[in-house]
Amino acid sequence: MGVLVMINRPSADAAAHRPGAPDFEEADPASPQLSVLDLAATRGDGVFETIAVGDGYPQALDHHLRRFASSASMLDLPSPDLAVWRRAILEVVDKLGPLPEATVKAVMSRGIEGDGRPTGWVHGQQSPDHTRARTEGIAVVTLDRGLRHDVERTSPWLLAGAKTLSYAVNRAAIREAVRRGADDVIFISSDGFVLEGPTSSLVVQRGDTLLTPGIELGILDGTTLGSVFDFAAEEGLRTGYAMLTAEQLGEMDSLWLVSSGRHAAPVHTLDGVPRPFDSELNLRMNAFLSRRQE
Repeated sequence: MGVLVMINRPSADAAAHRPGAPDFEEADPASPQLSVLDLAATRGDGVFETIAVGDGYPQALDHHLRRFASSASMLDLPSPDLAVWRRAILEVVDKLGPLPEATVKAVMSRGIEGDGRPTGWVHGQQSPDHTRARTEGIAVVTLDRGLRHDVERTSPWLLAGAKTLSYAVNRAAIREAVRRGADDVIFISSDGFVLEGPTSSLVVQRGDTLLTPGIELGILDGTTLGSVFDFAAEEGLRTGYAMLTAEQLGEMDSLWLVSSGRHAAPVHTLDGVPRPFDSELNLRMNAFLSRRQE
């Protein structure tokens, strides 16, 4: 079941807090905690972050908290009290103990409609075993996201680039990948540019350079991506951002989908076509991501 704490002070607005309650308190994850009227359940109206934990250390926590606040702002949610969220996350990490790998999810919803108080909680649990995806790789299909590459600028109300609880489309994309005999997805914009995965960022290798699409394409500011670029600097590789087409993916030396929990999953098949990847570089990349403490 893992470890759960409920946040009594999720936002910086004192009027939205339970009077006299501690900032957060441990709760039983096996018992009901969320109202059926909460907008997390009825509308998917909220934001979240999933933080990887390695040997008892939360990875890229500052980046996750910055993105948490940014996503809340994009949804016009109250500003999260990041000091409280940080302490709650660290409390969950401490209670999980020194597991080799775990994940901690921080969630804030708009709360019960009309109440004016957001709902917040942090839940941590041991991670599943991602060894096979990290070492052997994954099969990926490209799918049209149905939005132009400049949607963040032209249609900000679509919330491209926010990490929201509304994950129905992302889960549907994964199910479509499975129907096509694949493991995961790379989204393509309606005008032909490479974006990201449903739960991951894309990294490509071209010679001595690691490239990724830029966040101006309405994609998430990947926390693991920042660590991959740190790894590249350690390896003496160059890094950069590029607007790539789906056709150009086939010209790259290696492809990875990178995320907090799974780390770096090399792509061994793209749209049914087998692909090579740099296995030695992949091993070093995942070793770096597993031991990072920043």
